Amino acid sequence: MKILISDKLKEEAIKILQSNGFNVVKKYSISYEELKKEIENYDAIIIRSRTKLTSEILENAKKLKVIGRAGVGLDNIDMKKAEELNIKVLNTPEAPSISVAELTIGLLLSLVRHISKADQTMHCGEWCKSDYMGNILKGKKIGLIGFGNIGQAVAKICDAMGMDIGIYDVDETIKEKAKNFGYRVHPSVDELIKDSQIISLHIPSTVQTENTIDEKRIGLMNEKAILINTARGNLIDETALIKALKNKKIGGAALDVYRKEPLKNMDLCSCEENLVLTPHIGSQTEENQSQASIMIAEKISDYLKNLA
Repeated sequence: MKILISDKLKEEAIKILQSNGFNVVKKYSISYEELKKEIENYDAIIIRSRTKLTSEILENAKKLKVIGRAGVGLDNIDMKKAEELNIKVLNTPEAPSISVAELTIGLLLSLVRHISKADQTMHCGEWCKSDYMGNILKGKKIGLIGFGNIGQAVAKICDAMGMDIGIYDVDETIKEKAKNFGYRVHPSVDELIKDSQIISLHIPSTVQTENTIDEKRIGLMNEKAILINTARGNLIDETALIKALKNKKIGGAALDVYRKEPLKNMDLCSCEENLVLTPHIGSQTEENQSQASIMIAEKISDYLKNLA
């Protein structure tokens, strides 16, 4: 069977696929038009976030049996079309949990202790000590919207830091798990926002979750509230957030993800005083890249072997 890898995968993963007898073709910079033509030749494809498997692409995937996504998000795959064509979709939600959770905490610390701004002024030869009065996190209320693998990893770190943890999730089993940890479980996103000093997003991108944080919900936050998003860009109404930051309706925000990537909304860059931005680096750690690559290679190998 023939497998196309269209986004970079660790060599250990390639070796796993080859050792299982698969013909592996690496085309890390394949264009959309090239993929549209070539996809018909493959039994499987492995992607990360760069490759977009649209309905148009999948319509040409006459032999395709399985899609492997080395990572969590599936928003770059037309899941409805994949299901319609009976193409299995596999991903690795387990892999990036610690990587994204640690970035979430890093962004939070950068905001409350003004780390990125202080660093910039020091590199300019300035000594602005009195400008950077911060806050401690111990005892602060953090509300996690979504309590899956990443949300749970964030909660564990926050717990160790002595923070007060609240969660909202739609899954009843996960709610019970949170209660067993001793965390506050909120009946709605609105209630969580009103009760939290820090709000962190850890939910997938779906039609239902788009603009989870909109102008109305930003209005529920207190004026010192902090918003962190390391999940997906379309969870936040960026226009409403920019307005709130510029008018100091909330304390600050930190974003690793955006509605358009690379970042197109340059108005975000004008919110220098209370906004920290990073270029979608949540899963950009050596350990995560290796783990996600190996996991997806093993899952694809097992799936295809079971079809034989």
